Amino acid sequence: MGKRGYRSMYPPFRFDRREFFKMSGTAGLGLLMSRTLLSAEQEQAAQTGQVAVPARPATNIDEALNVPRTRYSLPGLFPGRVVEVHDPRAMDAETGKASAELVKAMFEGGIINLTGQNLKKSFDLFFTRDDVVGIKVNPVGAGLISTRLEVVDAIINWLEKNGMKRENIIIWDRFDYMLKDAGFTPERFPGVGIEGLQTMDEAAAEGKSQDNSTWLRPDGTHVSAPNFDQEVYYWADVEGPKDLAYLNQHVFNGKYSYFGKLLTKKLTKIINVPVFKNTGNAISMATKNIGYGAVCNTNRLHKPLFLDVCVEVLAFPVIRDKMVLNITDGLRAQYEGGPGPEAKFTYLYNRLFFATDPFALDMVCHRLLVEKRKSMGIQVNEHPRFTEYLRYAQKLGLGVVDERIKHVQVQRSITGLKNRPKK
Repeated sequence: MGKRGYRSMYPPFRFDRREFFKMSGTAGLGLLMSRTLLSAEQEQAAQTGQVAVPARPATNIDEALNVPRTRYSLPGLFPGRVVEVHDPRAMDAETGKASAELVKAMFEGGIINLTGQNLKKSFDLFFTRDDVVGIKVNPVGAGLISTRLEVVDAIINWLEKNGMKRENIIIWDRFDYMLKDAGFTPERFPGVGIEGLQTMDEAAAEGKSQDNSTWLRPDGTHVSAPNFDQEVYYWADVEGPKDLAYLNQHVFNGKYSYFGKLLTKKLTKIINVPVFKNTGNAISMATKNIGYGAVCNTNRLHKPLFLDVCVEVLAFPVIRDKMVLNITDGLRAQYEGGPGPEAKFTYLYNRLFFATDPFALDMVCHRLLVEKRKSMGIQVNEHPRFTEYLRYAQKLGLGVVDERIKHVQVQRSITGLKNRPKK
């Protein structure tokens, strides 16, 4: 690999070198890869039988499915229900800044319409005051397409007003430096925990430094290795690369993707807060945000298992039984060029989406994104492969993605609220 660090994609892509290495170890990389792996020519060849489909690697999904479920297990308390709240005033078209007041009102309206209860009773449905709640954000594309700080403010405000201590709330992602870049800092969120599952030496990854001592221990292990629980893992019969650059970004190689100890040892509940964006003809939203953000050693999985990881990782009790809410941040959305930030393809969408069922949520948002891409003149491939993983989740009893989905649209305006159920 030389001095340039680990590369797992086929260049070129349309973002700078720093952003490339930020993406390479995160949920975003697999989605970027899809734009290469699922080219129009390859799709056509596969459909006509000209390309052999490789055998699917074995995984330990059966171990997860054999664990008894709880009342909170996916698809959660409201299977198939997706609430969309729209307020055209939420983000200013000129400044691009979100109104904290309006975002808070959108959030509260979304929770109430999802549960059918007031804010206090809604809190009691999902949490106790003693829960330790992890808010999983998406910091990719800091400041442009990352999870809005105002959305996280609204969540924390709700939790705190109902008796939860700030010290019991943790904002987290896989990479610590990405959280900082996106504004998720102790200074911005005083009293709230900020945790990345791992660190990475950016200079070494970018080939700017030959000194691996900042991340590599003398015994050859990654400094972040203790952050992962080697007793709780997603196993797939795929080996991770052995070079140091890969290890820098992925902590482990081999055939095991370990869950972060933050999830296995500390958090009792999870709120998932992805952003509304594409990855080629697929999406990078609720299931991808958590599926590739909760475990290490993920790059080995992109080509052979890609979107199936977004189902199988979520089937493990550490996520399945703890992730009680999903809130997709669509205040600013992106319809092309994702999952990395591409400013010319972003737009003010001014929407928040709420669900306990992340698969129903992703199906609704996938359809909306397809409509947007078509309206912008993007050639859209609607092959079932781009949503097959969602149907796989339904077969496993993790979500509802068929005609039973109930999509409720809530329109906020100066004149008040209007609910428009959409089936």
